[in-house]
Order: sequence, then structure tokens, then C-alpha cells
Amino acid sequence: MQLIDKLEKDLSETRSKLISHPIYNALNSKERLLFFMENHVFAVWDFMSLIKSLQINLTCVDVPWTPNENNFAGKLVNEIVLAEESDIDPEGNPKSHFELYLDSMRLVGANTKKIESFIEIINQTKSYKNSINKITLPTPVKDFMDFTFEIINSKKNHVIASVFTFGREDLIPDMFVEIVKKLSKNEDLNSDLLIYYLDRHIELDGDEHGPMALKMINHLCGDDKDKWNEATEASLKALEMRIKLWDFIHSNLN
Repeated sequence: MQLIDKLEKDLSETRSKLISHPIYNALNSKERLLFFMENHVFAVWDFMSLIKSLQINLTCVDVPWTPNENNFAGKLVNEIVLAEESDIDPEGNPKSHFELYLDSMRLVGANTKKIESFIEIINQTKSYKNSINKITLPTPVKDFMDFTFEIINSKKNHVIASVFTFGREDLIPDMFVEIVKKLSKNEDLNSDLLIYYLDRHIELDGDEHGPMALKMINHLCGDDKDKWNEATEASLKALEMRIKLWDFIHSNLN
């Protein structure tokens, strides 16, 4: 068994638990979907910091420019960043996936004030640590983002890449799209952009980003068993943090 296959096998039980979480079937009203999105948006945001940290570490974003030795991983991460940071909306306008999600929140009627305030503070402070305590967030949401930035601050590319690959938005199952479509028919819900966002993630994660990310982990871990162990441990923790976030949202659905 290849080491990447062993990693996936070690994660499979926890990953299955997450994908089959009862939160999805509980999103059976507009109000419940809005509450989900208003908390989930922070996970959509910090996902971008994960991938950008890999770009900083594995390519050169400095001026004057110099070559980075991580040519293979750098190429993969640049291709992923291009789609995540500069995709297109249904009208063909360039948009990051975070901005697509934010726009979809506005269209369905979700409250975006808290995430917008947070982004404004980030723009002012240029620091997650100096920004996170300036807004009031539920503890599980803050804990989720704190874990992400612990991973980023580790500077361990194999760990960051693993959490990016196994702990992120591809965990939202296809059934979520069908739930949103059903809600859209039964409620006063303009969900076209949300469905577009979800379809883009399913398409890109399944066909392009997933296989590319696995190659990146393979390359970054190589034959170093310690790196594979660290990657597995961090990925399991990421899945557990997502379960805690889903548990919080699920327990507070009215």
C-alpha cells in the first residue's frame, strides 16, 4: 500500500462520520440554512488563508523575485490558487470562491455583517491574531479558525497541504446541493448563486483540485515517515474540528 493510500485509509472512518453528519438533513428550512451559512462562511474564509500560505511557502511572492526549489508543488498550488482566488461568477466576472459565497449569502437573505466586519478588521490590522478577538464569535467557530492558523503558523508545508486537502470544503456532500435545490422550490429562497458555488466546488475538487492536492502531499512527504505521521495526525484533527463546528451549528438550529 502506498503511503498516500494509507493516509486516506486512516482518515476514512472519521471522514465518513463527517460526510454523514445529521446537519445536512436538518437544513430543511430557510432559517436553518441561513444560520448554517452565517457560521460556515468563516470556514470558507480561512480556507483561502490555508492555500495562500502554501503559495507563499512553495513559490516566490517576493520582489526581487528568486526561484523557489519547490517547482512541482509550486506549480500545483499556483493552479489551485488561480481557480480559488480568480474563478468566475455566472456572468463571467472574476470572483474568488469566498466572494461567490458571500454574494450567495446576500441573495438568500443571510446576515453578512459579522463576516464583513471581520474582513474590515483584517484589512486594518493585517493580522489574524490581532483581529479575531475584536468580534464576538461562537467558541466553536473561533476554535475552528484558531486551529487553521496554528497549522499555518507551523510552517510545515506537508501538514498545511494535508489539512487543506482532507479537512476542507470538499467534505460538503453532493446531497447538500439537492437539499438546497429542494428548499429553493419550497421557500422564498434565491439560491441560484449558492448552487453555482457548490457545483463549482464539486466539479473542481473532484476533477482537478483533489488529485492535484494528493500529488502535492505525496511530493512534500516523500519517503519521510515522520512527515506522513504528522500529516495524518493534523488531518484527523482537522476533521474532528469540522465535526465540532457541525455539532455546534446542528445543536443550535431552531
